[in-house]
Amino acid sequence: MTDKFTAERILWIHPWAPNLFSFRISRHTGFRFVPGQFARLGVAKPDRDNPKNPAGERIVWRAYSVASADYDEHLEFYSIVVPGGEFTSELARLKVGDTVYCEKTSYGFLTTDRFEGGRDLWLLSTGTGLAPFLSMLWDPRVWDSYENLLVVHSVRWPNELAYADTIAAFRRHEHFAAMGHKLHYLPVVTRAAWPGALQGRIPALIESGALERAAGIKLDHERSRIMICGNPDMVDDTRKRLTALGFAMSRRGRPGHLAVENYW
Repeated sequence: MTDKFTAERILWIHPWAPNLFSFRISRHTGFRFVPGQFARLGVAKPDRDNPKNPAGERIVWRAYSVASADYDEHLEFYSIVVPGGEFTSELARLKVGDTVYCEKTSYGFLTTDRFEGGRDLWLLSTGTGLAPFLSMLWDPRVWDSYENLLVVHSVRWPNELAYADTIAAFRRHEHFAAMGHKLHYLPVVTRAAWPGALQGRIPALIESGALERAAGIKLDHERSRIMICGNPDMVDDTRKRLTALGFAMSRRGRPGHLAVENYW
């Protein structure tokens, strides 16, 4: 442990698809976060090309949204493997028991305290952008604050619909089942037809009204509070589409309808 980060152990790894996996690491007792925030994780890599450090290692850092509850004893993350990626290629080679470094500070402003009022919380994500919204679903305060929680998860192929069973299980969970009627799961698959899933990019589904029809709930200035996380193009295009419909970004001291994550 240093002043800035701790060395943690990998506790669990779960593959979802050839390029997608989740993992859990031990959690230092001093690490605190709000659901929706992210941690900075580090992996050690050989640094033989550095003449000043020919036999040593260096730590490569990346931001990862926390997918687990803020009260869990572990930290869970959802990752894509980028071919040749400096960080994810190394991370994908690690095994249970190996070391991952975690900065002591949590980051980010994709948190529900960005909003005031509202009755419907729309959580719009692509790929691993689902992670912060999973953390929010584990927060009873989020369920108490909204009448509807709408989880939109867009992926390319059906086998990338990670956590679908986890989301469905909230309706049977001993602590959340009584509020299970509030949860609406809206999977989107862009490159294949899949039973029960919408097809198309999220901005286009908003523009056509298909997303609202599938949810049975309207996007409404008074009721809707909307969070967006995922592919930067999706985030930007969705924000522009919703802004054109009169939804305003939440700013410091000026709560609005929209919040996005900017660590990509």
